[in-house]
Formats: sequence, structure tokens, C-alpha cells
Amino acid sequence: MGNWKTPDDLKYTKNDEWLRIEGSVGTIGLTDYAQDQLNDIVYVDLPDEGDTLKKGATFCSIESVKAASDVYAPASGKITEVNQALEDEPELINSDPYGKGWIVKFEIGNTADANDLMDAAAYAEYCNSRE
Repeated sequence: MGNWKTPDDLKYTKNDEWLRIEGSVGTIGLTDYAQDQLNDIVYVDLPDEGDTLKKGATFCSIESVKAASDVYAPASGKITEVNQALEDEPELINSDPYGKGWIVKFEIGNTADANDLMDAAAYAEYCNSRE
């Protein structure tokens, strides 16, 4: 059983992204489990503000000392803000995956996109099943 954080106010994907929904704005990041599996993150290939997210499609990639990993959009929409701090400090994903380590904010095209995502309890169980 892992000891990863899975905040209750987020939704989770099977690809280890998290989604925070605040009104019509979504924030996407990589989960604590994912950053732990990747180990030390050294580079984030960020998308551009204004890019369109398509649910299930890759929108950025993350490189660690261990592996490279694609990041998939948990919902569709248009990127309104990119976390530029990750260009100089990609390790923020390791140290604060649910806070300063967020990747993008976007205008959610359809909030129903989040209906098939996991809640915190289901995601924690999913992570433990992979150990």
C-alpha cells in the first residue's frame, strides 16, 4: 500500500493526471503517484496558451531521470494559462504536484467530460492495485 496523496476535491485519470474543476475552469497536473513513479523530473515540454485540449489526447510530455511520459487531457477545452515556472523548476511537480506543480489551466468545453474520471478513493485503490 502506497502512501500517496489523493486530495478529495480532485478527479483522476487512469493515466495519472488530476483535474480540479472550479466553475468552468479546469486545472490539470500530474498526481503524487505519477511523480513518485517517474522520480526526479528534469524537463516539461509545455503546451502553448490558446492550444486546444482534446479529452484523451496528449498535450505535453514530462521527462525524468528515469523515463519520458506523455500527459493526457482529462477533459476538452482551450488552454488559458500555462505554468511557466515549470520551465525553470520542473521539480515543482515532484515537490508540490497538487499545488505549485500544476501544468495548465483551461476553459472546460464540457463539464460532462469529468463524469467518467475517478474520485480520490477509487484512484487510491487503482494506484495500490498496480504496486
